[in-house]
Amino acid sequence: MSTPMTTTLSDLTARTGLGVLDHLERQVAVPVVDGLQAQGDLIVVPFAFVADSVRLAAYVQWQEVPAAGIELLRSAAGGNPHSLVADPGTCLWTPHVFDDTRLALVVVDVREVAYLIHPEHGATGLAPGRYVVRRQRERNGERGQRMIAD
Repeated sequence: MSTPMTTTLSDLTARTGLGVLDHLERQVAVPVVDGLQAQGDLIVVPFAFVADSVRLAAYVQWQEVPAAGIELLRSAAGGNPHSLVADPGTCLWTPHVFDDTRLALVVVDVREVAYLIHPEHGATGLAPGRYVVRRQRERNGERGQRMIAD
């Protein structure tokens, strides 16, 4: 999956074999962001933003993101997955993370642009860097907070 300077949603779905819903514009350029970004019930946070509350386990084992990508989270009730895809050898991930908020799913080390793909939301790009991928939560009126269900 060689990454050109500008990747469209059409390019990305063709290279990965992952599909998106018909209502999404396929020729749109996928944005690549090095900061905070959200995709439905996930939020991607630069590690430096949360370094005081997120720690990697002492026994951390990094895994390469395979060509087929990895599913980070499947939506509520078994719905659509959020998948992370990258060129071989360009992105590592680990679930061995401790997060004071208990929202972290994985930490990713991106060496070249990697992408999050979701059938309903399309795709976003992660610029090189280290990120924490977390579940999102929202205020639930008087009851406090609840996880966002995508």
